[in-house]
Amino acid sequence: MRNLQLPGRSAVMSTEVMAATSQPMATQVALNTLRDEGNALDAAIAASATLAVVESYSTGIGGDCFILYHEAATGKLHALNGSGRSPAAATPELIRSRGYEAMPETGILPVTVPGAVDAWYSASQTLGSLDWDRLLQPAIAYAEKGYVVSPVIAHHWKDGETLLAETPEASAVYLVDGKAPVAGSIHRQPRLAASLRRIAEQGSDVFYRGVIAEEIVQFSESKNGLLSLDDFATHCSEWVDPISSEYRGYRVCEIPPNGQGITTLMALNIMSQTKVSKYSHLGADHVHLLCEAFTLAMAERDRFISDPSYNEIPVETMLSEEFARQQYARINFTRALTQPVASMLPNPRDTVYVTVVDKDRNACSLINSVFHSWGSGLVAGNTGINLQNRGAGFSLEDGHFNLLEPLKRPMHTLIPAMVYKDKNPVLSFGVMGAQYQAMGQVYFLSNWIDYGMNVQEALDAARFFLYNGELSVETGVPQDTRRSLNQFGHQIVDAESPHGGGQAIFIDWDQAVLHGGSDPRKDGLAAGY
Repeated sequence: MRNLQLPGRSAVMSTEVMAATSQPMATQVALNTLRDEGNALDAAIAASATLAVVESYSTGIGGDCFILYHEAATGKLHALNGSGRSPAAATPELIRSRGYEAMPETGILPVTVPGAVDAWYSASQTLGSLDWDRLLQPAIAYAEKGYVVSPVIAHHWKDGETLLAETPEASAVYLVDGKAPVAGSIHRQPRLAASLRRIAEQGSDVFYRGVIAEEIVQFSESKNGLLSLDDFATHCSEWVDPISSEYRGYRVCEIPPNGQGITTLMALNIMSQTKVSKYSHLGADHVHLLCEAFTLAMAERDRFISDPSYNEIPVETMLSEEFARQQYARINFTRALTQPVASMLPNPRDTVYVTVVDKDRNACSLINSVFHSWGSGLVAGNTGINLQNRGAGFSLEDGHFNLLEPLKRPMHTLIPAMVYKDKNPVLSFGVMGAQYQAMGQVYFLSNWIDYGMNVQEALDAARFFLYNGELSVETGVPQDTRRSLNQFGHQIVDAESPHGGGQAIFIDWDQAVLHGGSDPRKDGLAAGY
């Protein structure tokens, strides 16, 4: 039980359904969809479409989407990779000829084909219960009639003001008299509403083979970009087989590469070599172990994770028990690993997350993003669609697995997760925050499994993140822990902003009760009935 004299909130509990998103508006849309006899997938798509309107700095139909869906009737876990590909004209030589030594992070060159719309539509047609048109109506209404800008969104909006002011299209959609909307104000997106209405009426074809594709490509050409109509017309999502690892009797499931879910699994495999709970939570030994396990996993991620259509990724070896033991043996419990950490294998940044469980115990874990805040910083013509900058994840290093190549999917940070106990799903969850997502999943799961926290406590706990040689710690990490970690050789820095966000739903099969949690680092809400 949490200390009721301190700020915080309890996990939300219900018997029939549960939804958790980063915006109360989206959570309510999910619940209303379930009341209309939609299933968990329908509700998650409707909520994600709503977030594309009300949380545009994080997500949109100009971004990508990954989905894990447990189908109660069959017991099958479906996995959909909805990431887009680079333009056919994209090559390292062309990017270098434009004066870049690494992939740019903003502008038209890092824009890849958006995959979200096709992912939503493909999943809806395959596994949904409601008509496609119904799922987009709440988002259309918010875009047309307006929505209230919430505090966290207003903060990020202000941070993106300079970027959005660089182009007239973005400025017209997202700024008011050249300024970001403030918290409590009402914002409308009529251009995006028109695009969403077309997609609702005509399906994904209008986005990939119709007038929306034509306008995005025309806009790209006006910016000397690389996208073509063929790039859009040939795009398709991919149904894939999930990958998994066992952790303390639970089976943790992720989408395989080009997603980075395998990073979470590798880190958990390393932690499985010891009893994590013997360490005091947020003590120096606890933080050090998780950071070192994650760092070792990240070294393999940065070397290998890429589009499997272009390279043979040694997934089986990366997830093997023998490799986990070898990796654990590299950890020194009195000294931090020297950065950068080398791969041990021989040769062979913003997001929204939604989770929904329905009355039949279908469970959906869905994640959607334009990558960095406001993606590329560009809005495509009159479509109202902000374009992702997912191509910034490519490498320009010759021979690298994640080298930019034509029609290739980049290493992807998006990772929805699902956890099983025996044959039943017990946890549908995800952590937002670009590079932090894999670390966030590891920490959340360890909090829940190793330390017995409920889903809200596991999300609330103070976070830390070792990346690029710096161990960034949130305010709640104790000073004694910081001093000890510094003595271990970690370079401690105060987090400039909270690490990520997250949502989670625990299915208690014994009591027939659902437990929902939503991260306090966002404006979100878990709710059920």
